[in-house]
Amino acid sequence: MDFSSKLLEQAVDQMSQLPGIGKRTALRLVLHLLRQPETQTEQLSKALSKLRSEIKRCRNCYNISDTELCDICANPSRQEDLICVVEDIRDVMAIENTGQYRGMYHVLGGKISPMDGIGPSQLTIKPLIEKVKDGKIQEIIFALSSTMEGDTTNFYIYKQLEGTGVKTSTIARGISVGDELEYADEVTLGRSITNRVPFENSLKS
Repeated sequence: MDFSSKLLEQAVDQMSQLPGIGKRTALRLVLHLLRQPETQTEQLSKALSKLRSEIKRCRNCYNISDTELCDICANPSRQEDLICVVEDIRDVMAIENTGQYRGMYHVLGGKISPMDGIGPSQLTIKPLIEKVKDGKIQEIIFALSSTMEGDTTNFYIYKQLEGTGVKTSTIARGISVGDELEYADEVTLGRSITNRVPFENSLKS
């Protein structure tokens, strides 16, 4: 792709590094920004810069937050002895949109994937285990995507929790095997949360 401007080429190169954005789409987006008022582009730039410099991780659940404690963890009406384990903020948002869950969350920040060089130490598994060992948690819900990496992560945490006495369950397999959680429709995901099953039962399927 030939560019008449080095500045345009650099902007397209940066834009095309975003997931799902190829060079042609990146060029279309950059040209669209050039056609907008300069103030609009500046607002986008400031919003992204502020996001990177000021965003926090909730000290309790590791969800993305503007404050030290996210709105969910700070909500006194949430069920504190119930934790739903998810991969990232997209899964929190997906489950919250169902309106079927009133417990807390624990965001792992990914899934165990040796092929990608991601092991248990790269995730927030240790703080989750420590949280359970404090004795205040009654149930852990595994709500990772039903992929090989998701199942491996579920099983690893399950083994780490053996002997703690905490109940473990997993969302019902209304979510198709191999599907990513964030793409599930709200009705199916809501039913999966409501009709969760003991995790050990999922090991027999």
